[in-house]
Amino acid sequence: MPRRIKVLQLQPDYNVKAHDFADLAEQIVKALPGERYEVVAAFLRGKPQPGEPVSRAARSVYFEFADKQLKGLRLRAMWQLYQFCRAEQFDVVICNRFKPVNMMLQLNRWLKIPLCIGISHGFGEYDRFYRRRQARRLIDTAWRFVGVSPAVKQYLLDCACGFTEHNTVAITNAIDIEQAAALQHSREDARRLLGLDPNARLVGALGRLVPVKGHTYLLQAFAKLKDIYPQAQLAIIGKGREESRLLAEVERLGLGGRVHLLGFRENALQYVRAFDIWTMPSLAEGLGLALLEGMSGHLPVIASNVPAMLPLIEGAGGIAVPPADVDALSQALNSYLQLSDEQLQAKGEQAYAYLCANHDIETFRQQYRQLIDESLSQASASQ
Repeated sequence: MPRRIKVLQLQPDYNVKAHDFADLAEQIVKALPGERYEVVAAFLRGKPQPGEPVSRAARSVYFEFADKQLKGLRLRAMWQLYQFCRAEQFDVVICNRFKPVNMMLQLNRWLKIPLCIGISHGFGEYDRFYRRRQARRLIDTAWRFVGVSPAVKQYLLDCACGFTEHNTVAITNAIDIEQAAALQHSREDARRLLGLDPNARLVGALGRLVPVKGHTYLLQAFAKLKDIYPQAQLAIIGKGREESRLLAEVERLGLGGRVHLLGFRENALQYVRAFDIWTMPSLAEGLGLALLEGMSGHLPVIASNVPAMLPLIEGAGGIAVPPADVDALSQALNSYLQLSDEQLQAKGEQAYAYLCANHDIETFRQQYRQLIDESLSQASASQ
């Protein structure tokens, strides 16, 4: 029986969820069957508390580095990671986000792991000159890079620092549609659990309350329509440092009782069917996973036309608007709010059909298996 391929998946933080419908790292673990691959999950920071879920990988390792140990030269952390990898003799290391990629770029000069895969989840990771210079110096034939959308892949290529058409691919994030559907409450139950009006025409959004998510522009756009559509309400699931400012904006715009900041909700996807219209007014996104989550609930979508999301919006038959453009966002909301329930539902079914055809989780898994197998074959042939 041939030796199993030994894979390390390295992540910056412990963040494993009980439900992995949209967890890229756990879906990669599921993509690698145990009879062919031995997968180890490692986390630079954090560890699960009693009762919290663990990775589905065969084994999990928690380095529990302090924040200060992962800044600057990171000598102690680098030495521990080097010793670990040298002892384990991995065939593949998959690095999620910049810090693990950066550390392995340096360490693989000595480790000589045959295949290293760096996954970029968004823009800006290589904007700094010294990061581009380091990447240009350290990227070699062992490396492959994944952008979570075609736009992120193009960002990497445009950095001109070692990312090429040969070593860089786009594997678009996906969600486990079947698992997502099983989690979702009915429209009536979701509204009851959230404490929302069962009869309102409800606009929804999901995301951290931070400036880049653009919620303040959504509030302003909704305020322009509040008198035209007295039955319309807006609800946002998420928490963050912008909460107090958004609450003040709700008060300033006279939206008390019409806007609901619902805070953090565990497995927020379960509530998606509470809404009639799904919005994502972000100023920037790597992919916009919440957009896919809205589509999984059979909802019509309105979102910013940033490069990572525009193809998704157009494919789903949604409305794309310029970021931070209150008038355009208000017009888009008006376009959907004036539709009948049946017309809105038809728009939602169009979005769901697009999701099933283009962001199926099995396609995502196949693409990662193919990337690993083909890259290892190329590495073996070149030896």
